[in-house]
Amino acid sequence: MNTDVPTGNLARIPTPEPGDPRLARLALNQRTTASWTLPEAVRGCADAGIGTIGVWREPLAETGVQAAARMIGDAGLRVSSLCRGGFFTSGDWLGENIAALDEAAALDCPTLVLVPGGLPEGSRDLNGARQRVAEAIAELAPHARARGVRLAIEPMHPIFAADRGVISTLAHALDLAEQHPPEVVGVVVDTFHLWWEPGVLAQIARAGERIACYQVSDWITPLPPDALLGRGVVGDGHIDFTALTRAVVAAGYRGPVEVEIFNAELWAAPGAQVLATCARRHAELIAPHLPKGRST
Repeated sequence: MNTDVPTGNLARIPTPEPGDPRLARLALNQRTTASWTLPEAVRGCADAGIGTIGVWREPLAETGVQAAARMIGDAGLRVSSLCRGGFFTSGDWLGENIAALDEAAALDCPTLVLVPGGLPEGSRDLNGARQRVAEAIAELAPHARARGVRLAIEPMHPIFAADRGVISTLAHALDLAEQHPPEVVGVVVDTFHLWWEPGVLAQIARAGERIACYQVSDWITPLPPDALLGRGVVGDGHIDFTALTRAVVAAGYRGPVEVEIFNAELWAAPGAQVLATCARRHAELIAPHLPKGRST
């Protein structure tokens, strides 16, 4: 009998085999198997029948962009998103984001995920930081349009406002995105960051075609000392995935569902077991609420 990681509990359903239609929309975000290199993640997805991968820039740099593009294509995989751009409130943000857009274009990746960034060093000016994010997106948007890559603003849970994301709600992210054409600037709907937001289902409906990426992980308690690593496997925590997934589908989203989990215990488990657990939970809790067929 299969067991889930990291809980060690017996699996509730058999692991879907490659070709199972319930896996058609599942995508692996690389951080879910953080111990794997990009080549290992690509092989793991191909072996498990997961046809889409969300790539991170650091392991991409280790492999090389052109080599990675060939490897991903040869494995029959597509790239759902590149993580990450953003961090607009400090450093050489423009150069880094243009480089990220070039990498996304080389991977034939439609979406660059933007983590907005936190407060600048020593600053307490939250409103100023938010204005800086708006101005930076406006400056970056023409570069994204020229490369055919959509910028996707990722609102983050308020506990990360100081150091990672001064944009805390989907409503605020949409206020920023709506200043630009939907094919240029969209939003990320990440269950971990947004499940708590009052009126989130109405905001998902408002987002409509601006939903560029749907990422799933669960909110588990108690949170670990490092809250960044407090994400759980779908079904292990408190989030209503039925309501959120139905809302995303009703809004018109037909793209991949990226499982993105930051969890030290999960990262310590063998990657193949992680993928099997995620595939089972997706088949059980997410796939029944998705339209049939491969993602678009």
